[in-house]
Amino acid sequence: MQRDARERLIVALDLPSVAAAEDLVARLGDAVAVYKIGYQLAFAGGLSLTRRLVDADKQVFLDLKLHDIGNTVAKGVASVARSGATFLTVHAYPQTMHAAVDGRGDSGLRILAVSVLTSYDDADLAAAGYDFTVGELVDERAAQARDIGVDGLVCSGKEAAQVRRIVGPRLALVTPGIRPAGADIGEQKRAMTPAEAIAAGADYLVVGRPILDAPDARAAAQSIVAEIAKAAPN
Repeated sequence: MQRDARERLIVALDLPSVAAAEDLVARLGDAVAVYKIGYQLAFAGGLSLTRRLVDADKQVFLDLKLHDIGNTVAKGVASVARSGATFLTVHAYPQTMHAAVDGRGDSGLRILAVSVLTSYDDADLAAAGYDFTVGELVDERAAQARDIGVDGLVCSGKEAAQVRRIVGPRLALVTPGIRPAGADIGEQKRAMTPAEAIAAGADYLVVGRPILDAPDARAAAQSIVAEIAKAAPN
């Protein structure tokens, strides 16, 4: 799918207040087209920001990682579909993915299934009781997501190439844990640079702290967009 490099960058509004988020959006201006609202901002009143961003011609990625009984997930997704958001995350459990697809209906909301969090490695999965490596679990969930009919997967750039082979070209791959070369990777255990993730097959890159903590957030975003444009196939 062809898209502008600017639309492939998703800036994570991992900020403590709506005011702080609105200030960042104003500073970034037309350098950024897509924003992610996750737990921190959502629980600080950030869900109300969704409509204002949409009205300002921005796309919104609600990173809520829904996972509950099917009926609850379906009704929650139906509510999100009325918000104007473009993307919504759910955990990649089969029952949850089925319910999310049902709840989406014929709206334009795109359901993204989270395979394995990028802060997890094989030892973390073992501690959680999984008898899989990260790669094995990602493969299993990718195949299930493809068959159920979600719109995309959230996965580490390190798994993007293998996931693309499983799901084919239809599903979008969204990669968090992106860190420009030389940046602090924080708690991420499967991080990649923007160029590496695009080369591996990612469609969208989620970036938070490398932009939020930069002295010049707009310049940092523009640098990442330029790296995406250079790495993306024509």
